[in-house]
Amino acid sequence: MNASKLLRLAGPFAGLLLVLVLFRALAGESFLSAYNLKTVLTQTVIVGLGAVGMTFVIVAGGIDLSVGSVIALASVVTAWFLREGFDPVTAASCGVLTGAACGLVNGLVVTSLRIVPFIVTLGMLGVARGAAKWIGDEQKIDAPASGLGEWMSKAPDPPWLVFAPGVWLMFGLAALMAFVLRRTVLGVRTFAIGSNEEAARLCGVPVARTKVWLYALCGAFAGLAGVMQFGRLTVGDPTTAIGKELDVIAAVVIGGGSLAGGEGSILGAIVGAFLMSFLANGCTLAGVPNYVQEMIVGGIIVAAVAVDRVRHGRGAALR
Repeated sequence: MNASKLLRLAGPFAGLLLVLVLFRALAGESFLSAYNLKTVLTQTVIVGLGAVGMTFVIVAGGIDLSVGSVIALASVVTAWFLREGFDPVTAASCGVLTGAACGLVNGLVVTSLRIVPFIVTLGMLGVARGAAKWIGDEQKIDAPASGLGEWMSKAPDPPWLVFAPGVWLMFGLAALMAFVLRRTVLGVRTFAIGSNEEAARLCGVPVARTKVWLYALCGAFAGLAGVMQFGRLTVGDPTTAIGKELDVIAAVVIGGGSLAGGEGSILGAIVGAFLMSFLANGCTLAGVPNYVQEMIVGGIIVAAVAVDRVRHGRGAALR
């Protein structure tokens, strides 16, 4: 393993360790208490699930700016179905399918109209947010009690689970998607498209069809994150998850994903999601204003992309 690859793998863990040490000093012992760790793990589920799906899109050289709005839409759809008397499984399934449908539309527009993903998903950001407000009549949707709230409970039942069921769901799906990305045909095609799309096409890779699947997969994970967001809030809120797409993209980039495509890992994205959650939690405990947190997140994204550009520039110079 060369030094560049080793640095890319170790970087996210080093960043996470730095955040833990820094806020342990600033926020005190409560920062690393068992209760706070449970809190942070539960808070990571939303960004973590979104980052798993986003990794596939970014590795393929794309981007999805609509994730935050899709999370809100999926949470509202889930709440609406519960309010109308549907069972929790049906409501949750509809939330996930709503996200997948948004991703499918993104993929179809990107590939069929050849519009850059930034513009397409920026448009979906507005469409999904508007749809969420329309379904909720610009208000939150109160839904009857259901088992979905237990998925994000910090006091799980049974107690031997230790963490919220949603945390275990995130870890399980992350492991599955890591296998898909590294050991399946879809994963090989994803890296091939991100590394050199034209070469992948000449090698027989169905580029357009693969991209559609990747955006649909990203949307499905955003939809699942929306279901978990409903479980956390127990209401369908059309104004939730504003700006969450930045946290998701930051998690993937911090985890070693390259916005130029061709690089990224699920493990790195999950570590990046934990870093973002610990950062937000530490700022809150240390009394750092919310606007400062937003500035820090923006700075982290720019710094991570700058490091990626420098690394690629050096690689090109060596070649």
